[in-house]
Amino acid sequence: MEDRETVNIRVVNVDQTLKLGEIIGKSLEPGSIIALKGDLGAGKTVLVKGIAKGLGVEDDPPSPTFVIMNEYEGRMPLYHFDLYRLSSADELFGIGYEEFFFGGGVTVVEWADRISEVFPEDRINIEIKIPNEEGDTPETVRSLTIEGNRKWVLSFKNTAEQALRT
Repeated sequence: MEDRETVNIRVVNVDQTLKLGEIIGKSLEPGSIIALKGDLGAGKTVLVKGIAKGLGVEDDPPSPTFVIMNEYEGRMPLYHFDLYRLSSADELFGIGYEEFFFGGGVTVVEWADRISEVFPEDRINIEIKIPNEEGDTPETVRSLTIEGNRKWVLSFKNTAEQALRT
C-alpha cells in the first residue's frame, strides 16, 4: 500500500463543514475516490455539497439514498453514491459501478463502510463523528478523520487549516 497519512480536523458548524468540503473538492484529481463513513446526521451529505462546490458543480446535491447514484457536471464529473440501502456488493456490480469509480471523474461514496471490498487501496477515507462531549459543545461540532496518500493529505491539511482559521 502506498505511503498514507491521517489528519484530524474539527469543524464547529455547517459553514465550516461546507468550506472543508470545498477545499477537498478543489484539491481532487480525476479518478479520485472518497469513501465517507459516519452515523446518520453526521454531515456526510453536507460535506459532499462542499466537495461539489469545489469541483465547480452548480447543483446542490441532495442525498441520493433512493437512487444509489447521482452524477453532476463541474470541472470534472462528480459521481455521488449512497450505499445505505445496499445489502451486498452484487447490487453495486449490477449498476456497473466500475465505470464511475475508475473513470475520469471524482467518486464520493456515502456509507462506504457497508461495502468496503469494492474500493481500491488508493482511496481517500473520511470518517465524520459527532463528539460525545458534555457541556457547552454546540450540536454542530464534528470531528473528521481524513486518511489518504501522504502527499495529498499534507498539502490538503495546510490549506484546510489556513482556510478554517479565517
